[in-house]
Amino acid sequence: MTGAVELPQAGPAPPLLVVLSGPSASGKGTLVAALRKLERPWHFAVTATTRPKRVGEVDGEDYIFLDVSTFLRMRERDELLESAQVYDRWYGVPRQQVRDPLIAGKDVILEIDVQGAATIRSIAPEALTIFVMPASMDELRSRLAQRGTEDDAEMQRRLQEASVELSRIDEFDYRVVNRNGALDDAVQEIDAIIAAEKCRVNPRLVQML
Repeated sequence: MTGAVELPQAGPAPPLLVVLSGPSASGKGTLVAALRKLERPWHFAVTATTRPKRVGEVDGEDYIFLDVSTFLRMRERDELLESAQVYDRWYGVPRQQVRDPLIAGKDVILEIDVQGAATIRSIAPEALTIFVMPASMDELRSRLAQRGTEDDAEMQRRLQEASVELSRIDEFDYRVVNRNGALDDAVQEIDAIIAAEKCRVNPRLVQML
């Protein structure tokens, strides 16, 4: 008669830091809004920015909107996990938006540009990184045009930058194609990726930042 097999302990999985990144107009913000509706026990980190608020955006929910002097003071005090100047505007992740929820055991979802994702990866290599991309450059061009917030020169600059960012997809763990008219499919893929990562035998252990 063989001895009883002792099962490994099945405690709660450690919290994840999930980085959603991709080119401008790839639909990151729309995806985050849809992910919120799933009502998972996630904390959605809010990025600070000096760019003007767009129609329909809510301060403290879509972004933390700051004037340049306030933003730079936060930067000098090391209150930002990362910061960068993108298209002449400052963007940065307040440190407490990520650190405090992780300490509390919550998964953190962070929407950030490709440059910022590289910085987060360098200081938190165990972060789960997901690259959000359009199905084609034509889709990306169409979204920029529909947004109506860029003139022709700005749109061309963003398209050129998007081409460079798309070439960096190999730096990420996963890629999700956000096709026009198929938002639910992209949301389900991200949800499934996070669920699978929570079941890893060797979990990602993100150091408190």
